[in-house]
Amino acid sequence: MAYDDLRSYLVALENAGQLLEIQEEVQAEPDIAAAANATGRIGEDAPAISFKKIKGFKHAHVVMNTIGSWKNHAISLGLPPTTPVKQQIKELIRRWDKFPVSPERRSNPPWAQNEVSGDDINLFDILPLFRLNDGDGGFYLDKACVISRDPRDPEHFGKQNVGIYRMEVKGKRKLGIQPVPMHDIALQLHKAEEYGEDLPVAIALGNDPIITLMGATPLRYDQSEYEMAGAIRESPYPIATAPLTGFDVPWGSEVIIEGVIESRQREIEGPFGEFTGHYSGGRNIPIIRIDKVSYRTHPIYESLYLGMPWTEIDYLIGPVTCIPLYQQLKADFPEVQAVNAMYTHGLLIIISTKKRYGGFARAVGMRAMTTPHGLGYAKIVIMVDEDVDPFNLPQVMWALSVKVNPAGDLVQIPNMPVLGLDPSSSPAGITDKLIIDATTPVAPDNRGRYGQPVKDLPETALWIDKLTTLLANRQ
Repeated sequence: MAYDDLRSYLVALENAGQLLEIQEEVQAEPDIAAAANATGRIGEDAPAISFKKIKGFKHAHVVMNTIGSWKNHAISLGLPPTTPVKQQIKELIRRWDKFPVSPERRSNPPWAQNEVSGDDINLFDILPLFRLNDGDGGFYLDKACVISRDPRDPEHFGKQNVGIYRMEVKGKRKLGIQPVPMHDIALQLHKAEEYGEDLPVAIALGNDPIITLMGATPLRYDQSEYEMAGAIRESPYPIATAPLTGFDVPWGSEVIIEGVIESRQREIEGPFGEFTGHYSGGRNIPIIRIDKVSYRTHPIYESLYLGMPWTEIDYLIGPVTCIPLYQQLKADFPEVQAVNAMYTHGLLIIISTKKRYGGFARAVGMRAMTTPHGLGYAKIVIMVDEDVDPFNLPQVMWALSVKVNPAGDLVQIPNMPVLGLDPSSSPAGITDKLIIDATTPVAPDNRGRYGQPVKDLPETALWIDKLTTLLANRQ
């Protein structure tokens, strides 16, 4: 089943017993975030939770944890709630191969019911904002899809990026956005700022689950999230045209915010409780000026709790980090059997592979670190044999226990890039990376007689003179 909007997905969750309506009146802080935090502590079958009675807010409706369990993740893909995790990933791989599926443009999007522009914009009137962790420096939009285009190639549909980036609400019509250097929007902002140009953006809040999953997926720069969404949902993804920027945005969103990232402008932002389970500190980040907001009457506001794993973000980014890494490695090395990159967005990756020759597994681990996603993540790569299931942690621990000789099976690579949010990086954004070869050793080829090098034939000197003379006479 394909969901065109958040509301139809919530109905499916409710029908499956995976939507819990909180009947009592709650405080925006700390109750909503604390309840979302709690869903990650009550097991892998945790439901989505819905709040309609929030003290101090009129007509507010907030939903949390909509993809925050394996049951909910399965429902988001239109699968039975009891589908095992490995089967969900296999199904994602199968659908992935259908890419691209062209989107379907629709008119009359529900978010066009209301609009406000310019100085009349006040996000605090439209959204029920609240902090997610008690150490956060402000209110954050952290489950919105940000749409941007390549400023030097704006008509290229595949280079139109849809990504999820944290944004701090810094005023009635101002946001701070964190474009991590290895993400597509950072590349586009860099291109715009080289010419002193603003970068237009559209921000979609309250979305169907598939485009949310795609916004968290590390696709290639020229791969369209909308075309991949069509493949994953197995039907064309519905899009509409944003009124100010003209960008393609999800048809079924609750709220569309349009504006620009102001060129070469930075303001302090943070701290924020990040997906690593640690707070990031304050830093200077780019600023979004909001110029237009379109929204449904009484929009449903969706947010994402982040903190010590597992929380909803781990279900959101885990499987969709595995698939592109698997596809990229499989294209270069057909021996690769499976990739488990579900731990903190692939800061740690477990790969099972067959081997051609000695050192092969380590070469695959090195390649994982140089994929587009691996450059900024992939800090530790554990290589296991093809008969070890990388999703079965007892099997992986067995391989680590009995197959790793620290004298030769640890490959440490100094001064490699990693996203600055990794709290262990020093300085921020730089780390040593580690490959742990927990595979069965394969003997290197034993060929050649290195004590008997090939030497010039005795007649070679004569032929050098002869060829030199012939070439000179020809001229």
